[in-house]
Amino acid sequence: MNIVYFDIETKRSAHDVGGWHKAREMGVSVGVTYNTLEHRYIIYEEKNVDQMLEQLQRADLVVGFNILKFDYEVLHGYTIFDLSQLPTLDLLVSIHEKINHRLSLDSIASATFGAEKTADGLQAIKWYQQGEMLKIAEYCCFDVKLTRMVHMFGMENKQVFYLNKFSQLQTVQVDW
Repeated sequence: MNIVYFDIETKRSAHDVGGWHKAREMGVSVGVTYNTLEHRYIIYEEKNVDQMLEQLQRADLVVGFNILKFDYEVLHGYTIFDLSQLPTLDLLVSIHEKINHRLSLDSIASATFGAEKTADGLQAIKWYQQGEMLKIAEYCCFDVKLTRMVHMFGMENKQVFYLNKFSQLQTVQVDW
């Protein structure tokens, strides 16, 4: 089974383009995939978005965090294909359905593994403005790695962890 984990970073924020409903105008600075057939990360710049889209379309399952409402919406600025038709597991959506509130990838990864994200999307936009594409690629690769780790842990253990607003360890049962 070819599972493709992916994440993108954008050139512009929601504020820059006039709101989240204009995500297609944010533009891709860097995208990263990891596929289970080749066991490797691939980094894409905006000029190679078509290659990333092809890899997503060939996947048996696309896994990401907040990809249905964010990453796919940004990518719809590059394709007429409805990406929501791909076999997709959005970890954020899956967890939200269980606990009825949104968690960050950082809160799940830190509670489950003690690993934290290295930056955030707004920092990635600043790096883009400064021409620091390697920093964006490293950050995006690490987010894909965390997403993959969370997914694999959830598949193997049928649960993941997070810290609630009182910093208490909580468990979410998952069926991935």
